[in-house]
Amino acid sequence: MSDSEKILASVTTASAEETAAWGRAFAKTLSAPALVLLTGDLGSGKTTLTKGLVSGLGAASEDEVTSPTFTLVHVYGKARKVFHADLYRIDSFHDFETLGMEDMFDTPAIAILEWSERFPLIAPWPQVRIRLEHQGQDHRRITVYEVASSTPSGPTS
Repeated sequence: MSDSEKILASVTTASAEETAAWGRAFAKTLSAPALVLLTGDLGSGKTTLTKGLVSGLGAASEDEVTSPTFTLVHVYGKARKVFHADLYRIDSFHDFETLGMEDMFDTPAIAILEWSERFPLIAPWPQVRIRLEHQGQDHRRITVYEVASSTPSGPTS
């Protein structure tokens, strides 16, 4: 956590179902435009949480939400779009540009970015960082941080 972030909430879930349910409930606090920056180790529940977020936003059912590890970006919803991206395989600004993610800033939406720490963005939208941590067995600690706003749009180089 940096000096510009403050903890808004922390909760521990005991199953994948509880993690998705927490995501559905948390989605009710989000309004477009917003960036949801997910961090956590492999298998910590980022995609499971995203299933709940996307479902809670009414953009798709949990069954329709899959990891964008190989496609890199999924777009859910019609009128109110939710972008779900995985930055794990992004190594450079050029890689980021080929995703077309800069287009997501054209219209207010919710963008959920897994592995957001790998390629930090400076964006015009409000940001919230959610860190997921293994706590043993199926338990996950979910910590929500408010991130200080930044004004320029697009990725940092």
